[in-house]
Amino acid sequence: MAEAQAHLAAIRSLPSWILGRAAARGRALVAEALAAQGMKMWHHVVLSAVRDLAPVAQADLGRSIELDPKDLVGVLNDLQSAGLVVREPDPRDRRKNAVSLTGEGGRLLTRCEKAAREANDALLAPLSAAEQDQFIGLLIRISGTDG
Repeated sequence: MAEAQAHLAAIRSLPSWILGRAAARGRALVAEALAAQGMKMWHHVVLSAVRDLAPVAQADLGRSIELDPKDLVGVLNDLQSAGLVVREPDPRDRRKNAVSLTGEGGRLLTRCEKAAREANDALLAPLSAAEQDQFIGLLIRISGTDG
């Protein structure tokens, strides 16, 4: 039993384990904040990408956020049914659908972005402002992204 506890303690001390736990906590806080706005995580990602890329062909949208086309169709169906996006013939290629945000979609996205920022603020609350800046910088360095 003591040996198993020691192995578990060793695993839990790994940076990858700690980062995974922090990421899970962050995702849970953001998911809860989005749910309070009536939004799911992937729906928020898609709305945000549509705002940034619109009008955007569905295939290009899926590639930009790395979401399987079948899953994207389901999310877009939900968003369109809720009046948050519209799909219309793409002005650049009439054989494709282009997705754009509606006014209501934009307003909801603004509320969701505020809620997500507040959730991230709660995640980082134990750190001072300087520590938060340093932490974000370190995460960017180890993540392989440029921020």
